[in-house]
Amino acid sequence: MNLVVMGVTASGKSTIGRRSAARLGWPFYDADDFHPPANVAKMSRGEPLTDDDRTPWLEALHRLMADHEQAGRHAIVACSALKASYRAVLERGLASVRFVYLKGDPEVLQARLDHRKGHFMPKTMLPSQLAALEEPKDALTLDASRPPQELVERVAEYVADQLARATS
Repeated sequence: MNLVVMGVTASGKSTIGRRSAARLGWPFYDADDFHPPANVAKMSRGEPLTDDDRTPWLEALHRLMADHEQAGRHAIVACSALKASYRAVLERGLASVRFVYLKGDPEVLQARLDHRKGHFMPKTMLPSQLAALEEPKDALTLDASRPPQELVERVAEYVADQLARATS
């Protein structure tokens, strides 16, 4: 299974993804690490990425997950995956992709951004991400304001259920 932990900036994708990967013993990949330098520079300036900017990034993440699926390995990827079209690229032709959507209240997310340090994404980018977000209909949706350990347990239960369904 390839599990994509998705949501807007400051929803907790990296935190929940890392902790879930540790809980399950799976590798974790942060999609931010796959952005080309031009994308990082653009976002650092407070400029939203275009769909053209995102295409090579999404394709790289798709290849990563395709490699895991082909090898029969599991992985967790933290990725904004804001639009249905982006999620379609990520899961194209792959049977193992599942999404966990961390849904957050804009005020809570902004407060997190106001206290976050060391991330290239400026706090001014939240409104553009919320405007671009197309909430998934086929994902496990979790309240991003809940305690991380609770969210990790919900992810672990979801994974166990999905793996059981795949083998039955």
